Amino acid sequence: MHDSPGTRGRRGGRGFHRAWAVAAVTFVTIIGAAAFASLPGLLIEPLHHDFGWSRGTIGFAVSVNLALYGVTAPFAAALMDRFGIRKVVAVALSVIAVGSLLTVWMTAAWQLVLYWGVLVGLGSGSMALAFAATVTNRWFVAKRGLVTGILTAAGASGQLVFLPLLSWIVDRHDWEPAAVTVALSALAVVPFVWLLLRDHPADVGVTPYGAAEFVAKPAPVAGAARRAVRVLFKAARTGPFWLLAGSFAICGASTNGLVKTHFVPAAHDHHMPVQAAASLLAVIGVFDVVGTIASGWFTDRFEARRLLAVYYALRGISLLFLPILLFPTVHPPMVLFIVFYGLDWVATVPPTIALCREHYGEDSAIVFGWVLASHQVGAAVVAFLGGVVRDVTGSYDLIWYASGALCAVAALMSLVIRRGKAVEVPAPAAAVAAG
Repeated sequence: MHDSPGTRGRRGGRGFHRAWAVAAVTFVTIIGAAAFASLPGLLIEPLHHDFGWSRGTIGFAVSVNLALYGVTAPFAAALMDRFGIRKVVAVALSVIAVGSLLTVWMTAAWQLVLYWGVLVGLGSGSMALAFAATVTNRWFVAKRGLVTGILTAAGASGQLVFLPLLSWIVDRHDWEPAAVTVALSALAVVPFVWLLLRDHPADVGVTPYGAAEFVAKPAPVAGAARRAVRVLFKAARTGPFWLLAGSFAICGASTNGLVKTHFVPAAHDHHMPVQAAASLLAVIGVFDVVGTIASGWFTDRFEARRLLAVYYALRGISLLFLPILLFPTVHPPMVLFIVFYGLDWVATVPPTIALCREHYGEDSAIVFGWVLASHQVGAAVVAFLGGVVRDVTGSYDLIWYASGALCAVAALMSLVIRRGKAVEVPAPAAAVAAG
C-alpha cells in the first residue's frame, strides 16, 4: 500500500520538506531587514548637511529606534503566538517601509524621530529578534543548530550587501534614494512572507522537520505578555540579573550604539570615503558569525563569566586604539581592528545565554529577552551621546575612550556574577540576532 502525499508529509517521509521553504523565506526576510539596520550610520552627515540638524539631534532619532527595538522585542514572541508569524512579520515590514518612505518628505527633526525612531523602531522590534527563534522552534526538530546558524548568517549577509550599496547611493545620489531603497526592500519581501510563509507545520499538514509524529497546531496563547512582565519583576529581585543586564547594556553601547552608528561618520571626519568606511563596517558583519560560532564552542568548555570578562576586556582595549587608526585610506592596522572587532562583536551572546540558563532555568529565555532589551537601551544612549560629543568637542575621540573604559567595567561586572545552579533549558535561538 502506498502512502498519499499528505500521509508522507505527516510521517516526515523523504523528499523536499516544506520547512526548508519556510526557512528560505525567513532568510530572505532577514536579509531585507538588514537594509534598515544598515542605514542610520550613513544618514548622520547627509542630514546634518541638508537640514543643519545637530548630530545629537540625529543621534536621538537613532536612539529612539534602538530603544523601541529593544523594549518591543520581549513582547514580539507573544504577538506571534497570539496573531501568527505571517501577520506580525507582514505588518512589521509594512510599518518599516512606511516609516522609511515618509522620511523623504520630512522637514523637521521631530518627523525624523517619529518616522525613523518610532515607526521603524516598532516595526523592527516586532519581528527581528523573535522571528528566527519562532520559525526554528516550530518548523524544525532536527538541525535546529544549523538553521539557527544559517539565519544568523542572513543578517551578516544582508549587511554585507546593503552597506556598500546604500553608501554608494548616498555618495552618488544623496540620502533620499537610500531611504526609498530601504522602503522598497521591506515591501518587496512582504509578498514572499504572505504567500510562502506559514505559521505552523500543521497548517500544511506536515510534521516539523525531523519529528517522528504529527504535531497539532496549538491554540493562540493568551497571557504571554503578562508572563514576560511577571518574569521581569521576579528576576529584577536578584543580583545576577542586574549584572547581566548592566554588562549587556555596555555591550550594546559599544557595538550598535557606537560602532554601527558612528564609525562611518567618524572615519569620514578623517577624510576616509564613505563607501570605504561602510565596506569596513560590512566586513565586521562577516566576522561576527565566525566569532559567535567560536564563542559557542568555548562556552561549552569554559566558565561563561570568565569568557565574558575576557571578551569585554579585549573589546575595551581595541576601542582605546581606534582613534589612532583612523586615516583617509584603509591600512593594515585598521583591517586588523575590523577583523578582531568583528570576531568579538556578538561573542558575548553565548556566555550571556548560558548564565541566564544557570540562574533562571525555565524562565531563562524570557529573562534573556529583557537582558537583550537592556542591550538596545545601552545602544540607544550611546547613539545619542556620541552625536552630542561630536557636536561639543568636534571629534568622536572622547566617546571611543569612554566606551573602552565602560568595557572594563563590564569585564569586572561579569567576574562578580556568582555561580548559579546549572539547568538544562534550550537556549533561545533569537539570541544570535543580538549585536
